[in-house]
Amino acid sequence: MNLFRSEEHIARWLGGREPGATIPVTTLCDLAFAWWGDRLSPDWVPHTHEQNTTILERLGLTGEFWALP
Repeated sequence: MNLFRSEEHIARWLGGREPGATIPVTTLCDLAFAWWGDRLSPDWVPHTHEQNTTILERLGLTGEFWALP
């Protein structure tokens, strides 16, 4: 994961290579909270594949890059 301040900064860093998935830092924060926010709960159980897929879809993270194996 790399953090950039703009699309132009990404393009410079890539130097002509094709980018992978890019998301705003606010979406990254939402993803981190949804994925890990309950881990310290005494009642924590791992998320199911379906629950994780739902998190990604709810945040608009769809497509081949975001497909879980």
